Amino acid sequence: MKIVTWNINGIRTFRGGIKTALDSLDADIICVQETKVTRDLLDERTAIVDGYNSYFSFSRGRSGYSGVATYCKDSATPFAAEEGLTGLLTNHEGAVGCYGDQTEFCSKELQLLDNEGRAVITQHRIMCQDKEQTVTVINVYCPRADPEKPERKQFKLQFYKLLQSRAEAILKEGSRVIVLGDVNTSHRQIDYCDPSDVDDFGENPGRKWLNGFLRSGIREAEEMNEQEPGEESEVTSTDPTDSGKFVDTFRYFHPTRTSAFTCWSTLTGARQTNYGTRIDYIFADCQLAKEQFVAADIRPEVEGSDHCPVWGQLSCSLVSSSKPPLLCTCYLPEFAGKQQKLSRFLVKVDQKSIQPELRDALPGSQEEEERRENLNPSTAGIVFGKKRLLTSDCVVPKGKKTKTVKTSSKPQGSLLSFFKPKLTNVVTSSQSSQKAPTTSEIGVPVDTEPVSGSQQQCSSTMEESDKPMKTTQLTPQPSVGCSGAKKGASLVFWKSVLHGPPPPPPCKVHREPCVLRTVKKEGPNMGKQFFVCARPQGLASNPEARCNFFAWVDKGK
Repeated sequence: MKIVTWNINGIRTFRGGIKTALDSLDADIICVQETKVTRDLLDERTAIVDGYNSYFSFSRGRSGYSGVATYCKDSATPFAAEEGLTGLLTNHEGAVGCYGDQTEFCSKELQLLDNEGRAVITQHRIMCQDKEQTVTVINVYCPRADPEKPERKQFKLQFYKLLQSRAEAILKEGSRVIVLGDVNTSHRQIDYCDPSDVDDFGENPGRKWLNGFLRSGIREAEEMNEQEPGEESEVTSTDPTDSGKFVDTFRYFHPTRTSAFTCWSTLTGARQTNYGTRIDYIFADCQLAKEQFVAADIRPEVEGSDHCPVWGQLSCSLVSSSKPPLLCTCYLPEFAGKQQKLSRFLVKVDQKSIQPELRDALPGSQEEEERRENLNPSTAGIVFGKKRLLTSDCVVPKGKKTKTVKTSSKPQGSLLSFFKPKLTNVVTSSQSSQKAPTTSEIGVPVDTEPVSGSQQQCSSTMEESDKPMKTTQLTPQPSVGCSGAKKGASLVFWKSVLHGPPPPPPCKVHREPCVLRTVKKEGPNMGKQFFVCARPQGLASNPEARCNFFAWVDKGK
């Protein structure tokens, strides 16, 4: 039995086809996080894959955000499946059950914790030494703690507590348990690229929770229920009780491996220098890890996301269920081949409920709890954040005006009309009909030839709107010098308006052109531009990594 977890940062990561991608991972159970797909955007090619049965959890509050999915080979079909950790989303047979003690959570907290599509649970039968047992796979995408939003830090800790309560409750009922996915916290200093860069590394609440959730993963500790007090190691728990019921399978097999990361910043190109964190895990209960796990490792060579896959191998074999549980996507009406009501296709989209979702800024990939620079390109959130609108309804979002098509034959106004002052009763020369901008348009004095009396009588009034000027010229006179002066003044004007970015300076260490960045964090410097070294981020001791060059852009240049 082989299992894989991978934060794919969008289900459309599988550009070559989702079946090809799943087959390349070569696993019986594949758990993916951050699918960024909602129920209305789920297509049949993603939901129904030949040779697999799939189980999705969708975000109910935002579109193009969060979401997890579990793909099981037909030979590993579960007998039970459930969405979420609270049980509030379960209204069908074939649920997993065992919800643990939820008394410390109010009903509103439970609803919010399951509202973002962060967990899918599948339950399988396995054969271990000719004995049939049950294993429960909990696929989770834990929240990211935004430093600027204290409520999200509390939300993350509440999610951790709920996850632990559910996992331990299922374990208590006799099932073996595997918890895997993006936990969004690096456990030890060995799991972080530069722990000295983080203040009070061990005091992080997420790490403290992991200390209590996990037991020592040292391979030599065969009897995990008896840990010598005072025994210390670089990867041992700092909790003296060490009462955790689960094991980090990667550290169980590789207790001292360094630079083993699963997530890197795409913005800074940190994957090139392996400047990342290990926040993707496969946790197993102590007995299962000791008796059935034979290997676990990461696959940093697999690209396509800012995370890499993590896999685990067990010696036991899976026993397939005769049919998938009701959570399986094959039972969804749009994929089951059942006739649907006509009203489903004619229902009007509620724009009022959609607009607040579009206005809210969606967070990017939520991988590093402490580091703000690990952001995704903003275009991903925009693409996946849009909902389908019914064009036939001609519904206009609130606050936006529609553009009515006018059948007027008047030509479009000049772009210069947006920069000129609003004037009335301006006398123009016979040259006003030419394409070159006039004095009134650019605000620059221009030498012109004397105008004859007959031409003075032929003047036109420039209206305040963008209507084209109509002039009547009687005896046009060529003026070569005037045309050259106008072109020069126009050139100066456009250079002052449409000046490009300043040339990048070379960094002090590598003497290479820098890259231009813009401050996006709210504060006094928001919107300001600056130059930094163009090389990927890395340790200061790495000569191939980015140097510490920094320079603000001078607005006067």
